[in-house]
Amino acid sequence: MPQTRMHTARPTPSPRSLLAGRIARGTLLVLALTAIGGTVATVMARGGGGQVKVPTTGADFFQPGTQPSPKDPTIDPIETSISCTYCHSGYGDQIAPYDTWATSLMAQSARDPVWHAAVAIANQDANIGGETCIRCHAPGGWLAGHSSNGSIADLQGDDFDGINCNFCHRVVNPELGPDSAVAYPGDPADPDVPIISALAAQGLVPSGAGNARFVVDPKSTRRGPFSDVPQNLHGVEARLITSPYHRQSEFCGTCHDVSNPIYTKNPKTGEFQLNALGAAHPTQNPGDMFPEQRTYSEWLNSDYVNGVQYADHRFGGNDADGVVSSCQDCHMPKVIAGGCRFYEFGPPFFERPDMPQHSFAGANTWVVQAIRDGMLPEDADSIGLSQAAIDQATARTITMLQNASDMSLTQQGASLKVRVTNESGHKLPTGYPEGRRMWINVKFTNAKNQVVAERGAYDSATAVLSTADTKIYQAKQGISPAIAKITGLAAGPGFHLALANKVFSDNRIPPRGFTNAAFNAIGSGAVGYRYADGQHWDDTLFDIPAGATQATVTLFYQTTSREYIEFLRDQNTTDGTGLIAYNAWLAAGKSAPVAMDSAVIALATGNPADLNGDGSVNASDLAILLGNWGGTGSGDINGDGSVDAADLAILLSNWG
Repeated sequence: MPQTRMHTARPTPSPRSLLAGRIARGTLLVLALTAIGGTVATVMARGGGGQVKVPTTGADFFQPGTQPSPKDPTIDPIETSISCTYCHSGYGDQIAPYDTWATSLMAQSARDPVWHAAVAIANQDANIGGETCIRCHAPGGWLAGHSSNGSIADLQGDDFDGINCNFCHRVVNPELGPDSAVAYPGDPADPDVPIISALAAQGLVPSGAGNARFVVDPKSTRRGPFSDVPQNLHGVEARLITSPYHRQSEFCGTCHDVSNPIYTKNPKTGEFQLNALGAAHPTQNPGDMFPEQRTYSEWLNSDYVNGVQYADHRFGGNDADGVVSSCQDCHMPKVIAGGCRFYEFGPPFFERPDMPQHSFAGANTWVVQAIRDGMLPEDADSIGLSQAAIDQATARTITMLQNASDMSLTQQGASLKVRVTNESGHKLPTGYPEGRRMWINVKFTNAKNQVVAERGAYDSATAVLSTADTKIYQAKQGISPAIAKITGLAAGPGFHLALANKVFSDNRIPPRGFTNAAFNAIGSGAVGYRYADGQHWDDTLFDIPAGATQATVTLFYQTTSREYIEFLRDQNTTDGTGLIAYNAWLAAGKSAPVAMDSAVIALATGNPADLNGDGSVNASDLAILLGNWGGTGSGDINGDGSVDAADLAILLSNWG
């Protein structure tokens, strides 16, 4: 990982000057900064460093499922979501499906400036490496054949519509059976049989979760979970198909497990080795590929797969029992709303009791705002990115983050114990590993409410986190010496995600139902840390400094760290997307941390030598001190940073 470096201060650009061009009505017209010329040349020179690009081809990234068919007239292209607005937006007080979708990262996945910068680095690291990124973030463009070279520069117009309405509601369950689709009304035939059969004849039926191995209906046929729609308003040839798949986590797993197919796991050593290039992965088993993300598999191996009940209904949803068992239960909570504006037809068009809210609230706190700031207001408004709608989406994201954890504080003698409990259905945090982190901030204050010590301090002006004195929850991936030798990069943790073939550390908190065996098997076990089977919390001890009478503790989350955004800026030798992302990050407040939990505890000012807090200095306290001899933590009575003879002398002088 590159070291944090201070740079000459740069003026923060106004939102309007963030892009010289603009993203107009979903079309990326220009990716250039005002007066970008000399600045990008400098960045290119700094980022070169003699790196060798891995000579991968499109074949190395091949995945089963529906394939691009840009010249096949029998296959309908993915339609723009703007065409859905007439019936599915502008009603129900921002609960209409389009209105909440438009301000989600699902909708803006292909406009995300951080993603643009990451794709550029991926293509620098591995030839056409961005192709697999585009497959998930811009499926319409990928299916249209606009990403064969892995570059976002070839995406066109409505390709920037992201993961849109028409795409999701054309996705087919790849597994035929009781949960596959049924045409409505009264069609006994499974409409998915010919689609899956055609793929099977070509050996393209996907198995295993993730990597955007989707199957898409070749016709623009709408699929959804409801079977009681009384009238089809989507055209003469369109069918409405009831799809239980759209309520299942398996649908989300299509993209929310990510594996790098250029690597195969050596069963003897457990290391991930580069494949022979120029061909598809030899097994096409995601379990044999490097595990970049495992959000779906984490859920699949948690108690949430069978349902976890929350009496407080913390994740919302119009369910009487408060049970959450699927991704949709948390990220698309059921609300009382209509799926269509034609409420004059009556139920079920309007006021369904279980209409999924298409908000997709997650953990990205700033990018949607940055996208609007890079556009003309009228252009942003035209695709549903009004400031009011973004403010509501931001509030939903913060609420989701705050509901994902609980925190408790206890004093144990001369130590403060902070317990963070994971209340989500996957690791906390989960998903994209680069730049995402949680940490514990502790402010110790005295009787005069003066801060006597702080742990995990964050400087909002510089976006620098004090990392040495607190617990940071994150995953660090990087490259092995073998890949370093091939590429000319340094071995170890870093941000070259397209090349990562090793997890160097991972202390993220597992969910309920965690077992080491199951999580190790899916490639999401703890690394350099330990959780016991069943443990979905983590404890951290902080020494209480002299004079402290109170502690204020906050669990913070940050979407994009300074280290990561500077990497995207400094390592880009291709185009200006890294600098664009960096300036967007600056203008949006440097990905300001969000407080997930906060609590205050009054500290007892008892004998500091009473290490276990039982009211007496005795053999139990001596055992604690000797157990930490030469280290730090409990036993450091005098607070000098070391448990040594001086602390022993204090303890003995207070014996009894």
